[in-house]
Amino acid sequence: QVQLVESGGGLVQPGGSLRLSCAASGNIFPIYIMGWYRQAPGKQRELVADITRYGRTNMADSVKGRFTISRDDTKNTVYLQMNSLNPEDTAVYYCNAATLGEVTYWGQGTQVTVSS
Repeated sequence: QVQLVESGGGLVQPGGSLRLSCAASGNIFPIYIMGWYRQAPGKQRELVADITRYGRTNMADSVKGRFTISRDDTKNTVYLQMNSLNPEDTAVYYCNAATLGEVTYWGQGTQVTVSS
């Protein structure tokens, strides 16, 4: 089993920044990829960004140039740096981890609200 604990969400004004953290614990050795998804009210959950154990990243078009995903393997933590936030980024952000065998784990989610 793998446990994922997210932190860093909150309320920010348009144009502001937030950094989300996702700390993984447990049997993390089989984890191949970690990422962030988000779900806004009335919408489907969507991929925001992910990063493989080798550091290869994938970003949704809507966040390219504004968000950055990174990882610190010494802390078993993945980060999502979010800049130039706008109200359309408002959502619950979920951390995700998956093995090559497609076993998937989810965090509890953290709310990000962009509003003036």
